Amino acid sequence: MSTKKTSTAKKIDTKYIFVVGGVISGVGKGITTSSIGKILQSRGYAVTAIKIDPYVNIDAGTMNPTEHGEVFVLSDGDECDQDMGNYERFLGVTLSRDNYMTTGRVYQSVIERERNLGYKGKCVQVVPHVPLEVIARIKRAAKNANAEVVLIEIGGTVGEYENILFLEAARMMKMENSGSVAVVMVSYVPLPSKVGEMKTKPTQHAVRTLGATGIQPDIIIARSSEPLDAKRKEKIALFCNISKDRVISAPDIDSVYDVPLNFEKDNVGDTLVKTLGLKKKKTTGLESWKHFFEAPKKATKTVQIAVVGKYFDTGDFVLSDSYISVIEALKYSAYAQKSKINLTWINSKDFETGKLKVSILKKYDGVLIPGGFGSTGVEGKIKAIEYVRLNKIPFFGICYGMQLAVIEYTRNVLKWKDANTTEVNPGTSWPVIDILPEQKKKLDSKQYGNSMRLGNYTANLQKGTHAYGAYGALSIIERHRHRYEVYPAIMPDLRDAGLILSGLSPDETLTEIIELPKKVHPFFVAVQFHPEFLARPLSPHPLFSAFIKASLNKK
Repeated sequence: MSTKKTSTAKKIDTKYIFVVGGVISGVGKGITTSSIGKILQSRGYAVTAIKIDPYVNIDAGTMNPTEHGEVFVLSDGDECDQDMGNYERFLGVTLSRDNYMTTGRVYQSVIERERNLGYKGKCVQVVPHVPLEVIARIKRAAKNANAEVVLIEIGGTVGEYENILFLEAARMMKMENSGSVAVVMVSYVPLPSKVGEMKTKPTQHAVRTLGATGIQPDIIIARSSEPLDAKRKEKIALFCNISKDRVISAPDIDSVYDVPLNFEKDNVGDTLVKTLGLKKKKTTGLESWKHFFEAPKKATKTVQIAVVGKYFDTGDFVLSDSYISVIEALKYSAYAQKSKINLTWINSKDFETGKLKVSILKKYDGVLIPGGFGSTGVEGKIKAIEYVRLNKIPFFGICYGMQLAVIEYTRNVLKWKDANTTEVNPGTSWPVIDILPEQKKKLDSKQYGNSMRLGNYTANLQKGTHAYGAYGALSIIERHRHRYEVYPAIMPDLRDAGLILSGLSPDETLTEIIELPKKVHPFFVAVQFHPEFLARPLSPHPLFSAFIKASLNKK
């Protein structure tokens, strides 16, 4: 009699949806991916999402925010593209480094495997071994998430040389089991002001280019400034070898959170369920999402918030993407309190040059200073912090914002006039913000990438503080991304000078949250971590909510 155990675990028939771009980048592949995921999730399917970035960087951690937008940090410390933040926010899930890959990361794995005889002496070639590594990563992410549907966004556009290998991976997966793989192309349909009509030819060329890789899109998302008319839909359908009902109009809208609702009007969910042969489930619908989307329309108050940062300028343009998670977190908390939010971007360098007077901050209900690196704009931020502290304007500092709040306090309250961070002035006589010994070793050996304090860390809170009141807990876990810390030796001096260290690491050596007493200031709170990474549309972050509430009270 056999005693062999048989597995009772049901094998998941995973489906895959590749989202690719046509014509130009930056027209909403990430939001499209997130929205499709939200629709399928609302229909009862277990969904996960993967971002493929075609650059050679191993991760996004070493790039300037004005180069590629915000660097989003996952709970396991992976530094990645801001679209990963969109996925987590829309889907309400926690993703890992398995959900993110770059050209550099893929090639690094292939080379390391070859060096370790992982290919058993074979001649390792760009094709098929690199696409096979991509496929292995996709399937590993699917397995880890127990996903029924995996969305894979390929960055850039189909015509870019650096995307060939990722498109080849999609082709190979589709060839292996065409019924389990769908391809969605997000293509731009321009409306030249001097011409007066939408032009579909760029999309036709993009589909033809995609066809040259052996892939035919199943759905075309037509991005444009205006809704597509019937004639343009017919034209795209005819020349792109696709039925008209699979050409989806995606006009410019005021809120990205309307995208899933717009897609459902065009039956995107039904189309994908049919294309992939998914078994229909009992749908939960998008009612809670609709409620969230409608919230600002029902708002009775408006809160004025100034974001004082340094990563706004890119040439002659303003790049708010550098702080996208902070911006969205503020919105969620405002909407939850039946308020609209009016955000103003203030470049801290303008306070240094005299282009703006710091007293301009008196007209705002609250001031937020987000994270950053380097010396540019630092003195302008310190001026802003001093002004809001003295004038009792609600203040929220994040990461570098907390470090600069400590510098401002030690300079102007403790009278340590030379107080600074060694990141800006290594020779300061009062290094109130300094790098930890283990970090110094990494820098000495030029280990810059993925070497900061990254990902989840625990902090313990002090009762009776703003922090404790917001969280309602004595212990929290938040995501970090920084290398410098409040110098542990000055912690007693800060306390003696009236600053509350309301959040500390479990061993009480690292300062995680500082604040002023409630009787001294209505809301002066700064944190070393990045709470914006955990804010979700349907579950706002408690610290952002506390800040918005204090700002509304000021009004």
